[in-house]
Amino acid sequence: MTAKPSQPQVTRRRVFYIPGYDPIHPRRYRELYRKEGADQARISGYELTLSPGKGGDNYGWHVQARIDGADVQSDVEVLVWSDIVRDSMETSIPATYAQLVRTAAEYIGSGALWRLMRLRKGPVIAALYPIGMLIGQLLLALLLGWVAFAVIAMATPVIGFAALLLGLGAMAATVVALLRWFKKKDGKFFAYYLMHDYAYSAQHKGANPPELEARMAVFTQTIADALKSDVDEVLVVGHSSGAHLAVSILSDLIRAGGVPENGPKLGFLSLGQVVPMVSFLRNAHRLRADLRYLSARDELTWVDVTAPGDGCAFALCDPVSVSGVAPKDKRWPLVFSAQFTKSLSPARWKELRWRFFRLHFQYLCAFDAPLDYDYFQITAGPLTLGTRYKDRPPSASRIDHAVSKFTSVAP
Repeated sequence: MTAKPSQPQVTRRRVFYIPGYDPIHPRRYRELYRKEGADQARISGYELTLSPGKGGDNYGWHVQARIDGADVQSDVEVLVWSDIVRDSMETSIPATYAQLVRTAAEYIGSGALWRLMRLRKGPVIAALYPIGMLIGQLLLALLLGWVAFAVIAMATPVIGFAALLLGLGAMAATVVALLRWFKKKDGKFFAYYLMHDYAYSAQHKGANPPELEARMAVFTQTIADALKSDVDEVLVVGHSSGAHLAVSILSDLIRAGGVPENGPKLGFLSLGQVVPMVSFLRNAHRLRADLRYLSARDELTWVDVTAPGDGCAFALCDPVSVSGVAPKDKRWPLVFSAQFTKSLSPARWKELRWRFFRLHFQYLCAFDAPLDYDYFQITAGPLTLGTRYKDRPPSASRIDHAVSKFTSVAP
């Protein structure tokens, strides 16, 4: 159950949101917070208003809330790595198909795919989807190209080698045109987007690319600076792929002594995490070491929220335990479900049930009948993350046994 002390613990808070593999401008998250926060405030009977952020290096916004009779100010900042994402997506069509082959070879050849299937089928299907879709697009393009070849070869007045060349030219033009059309329409298919996502993690077999490590070091310093400021809580939110980045960022922060003994409370909220997609790869030594380290630290509170209704996340899979690196003194994370089917009205659930990518962002949105998970009370309310879930038991149906084939924490 959510704790409700007689006096507020938080009047000022800093929130750092780490997105997943997403190439869009961070203003999307501000607009999502504004719209959904207003809906949740209306549903739950509290006040929530947004105003521009204070400027600085990161895009953000200021939140003024009155919840449970307490006035709270929160400054939310997005730790942006969308430029890195966009750079990784700027590949040609042939390069994307080459990524498909390499990524499939890594997950299948290493045995990681079969291990992941023991956890949740949803995210594995999501991982296989771009492979199947891209292969299907190629086969359809080749089929229509063959039709074009046959039509031109039969209709042309020339014969012999010239007819063959005309037919092959028509076939090549058809194949190229159709594949370009599919890529242009990927906002509907998501095949290229998801392929680039999985390929980005698989290209170094689970290790972080140098440009990402450099950005994570900047994020670490940003959070360290916030912990020296006059606030009551510093809350880090890692969504989707951003969750495993946050694990390493916070591990680096604590190792470097960046959490003052008498400073603000430090909270880590991981949402819709896909940690096993990376930690199960052979070279993910850094991530596995950080999972082990962070799970035993008392400098922070780590709460992991997923939902079986989210087919893109490893719902109720303890990311430390399933990666096979849980230490004997493991404390974190507290794993529980956002319970989409109970927190959303039947009509709303029916509307969203098959909108998989939208459901993956539901953690950041309003619920019709929230139980003990409310994103806006967590990020703008008067309780620290630790106090809010102090007496909350983990979900009984969570998966918390070792599944990964690769468990080494050093090369």
